Amino acid sequence: MAENPLPSPPSTPLARAERFIWLTARVLEQHRFAYHFLRGGPDPVEAALTAYLNEDGGYGHALEPDLRGPVSQPLHTAHGLRVLDSIGRCGGLRVERICRYLTEVSTHDGALPAVHPCQRRYPSAPFVPVVDSPPSALLSTGPVVGVLHRNQVWHAWLFRATEFCWAAVESLEKSHPYEIQAAVSFLDSAPDRPRAEAAADKLGRLVREQGLAVLDPDRPGDHPVADGYAPGEYHYPHDYARVPDSLAARWFTDEEMTRSLDRLEAEQEEDGGWPMRWRAWAPGSALEWRPIVTVEALRTLRAHGRTIH
Repeated sequence: MAENPLPSPPSTPLARAERFIWLTARVLEQHRFAYHFLRGGPDPVEAALTAYLNEDGGYGHALEPDLRGPVSQPLHTAHGLRVLDSIGRCGGLRVERICRYLTEVSTHDGALPAVHPCQRRYPSAPFVPVVDSPPSALLSTGPVVGVLHRNQVWHAWLFRATEFCWAAVESLEKSHPYEIQAAVSFLDSAPDRPRAEAAADKLGRLVREQGLAVLDPDRPGDHPVADGYAPGEYHYPHDYARVPDSLAARWFTDEEMTRSLDRLEAEQEEDGGWPMRWRAWAPGSALEWRPIVTVEALRTLRAHGRTIH
């Protein structure tokens, strides 16, 4: 009797990624993958996300994998809001509770610290410092304010936080890639569109002048790596312009964006997942990050019209 032939390995980027997700991902990323690529519904995503929700209205439990432990953090909550936004559930009572949490943990000027001091009791990445009186940070505030504006959320917390973001973005003279990404998250949804476009134009010049985007993927070494980043932790045009209508897309030529997306396609690894470029400091965080990165890589490629099926 002939043996059953082994199934052929998956060939398309999406099929390869799907196998990787089922092999490695948390329940949340499994449901996110199903929602975005397998016609899954939003309810399972929201149910999985609720497991990370704390009584104070914030998210914790290593939702953002580089901060471990149960306590709520602004970076976890920004991640949670992005997930809710991606499934069309960023509104109502759930967001009202989140805004109350944001109010409680804000600094004296009404914005968010990168890391609240309660994290001190739990493990965290060495590149995410925990200090007793942290300053306001565009890194955490920009993405939160951007998501809330995009979903037309109105809450008292937003007024001062929005003003902080404007002041922070418009005063940037030297920056680093993750802060630029946070600024783009804010500007892409800021209500004052002419002001946002003007600020984005200035930011784009800064990105090019300071070499914060690798424009020739064959020569990444020509660009500096930001202080505290891992060797090879480069950023490319698609990292800033994740969708074609982002203000950051205007910073790059069509040829530069094409090469960037070619690079992103080529980064899919043999196991079907995409790599994390930053420093892996603990086995659990590295394992949890790669499925998140994989889902976002596929979403970016699809948004820019690349074939992933």
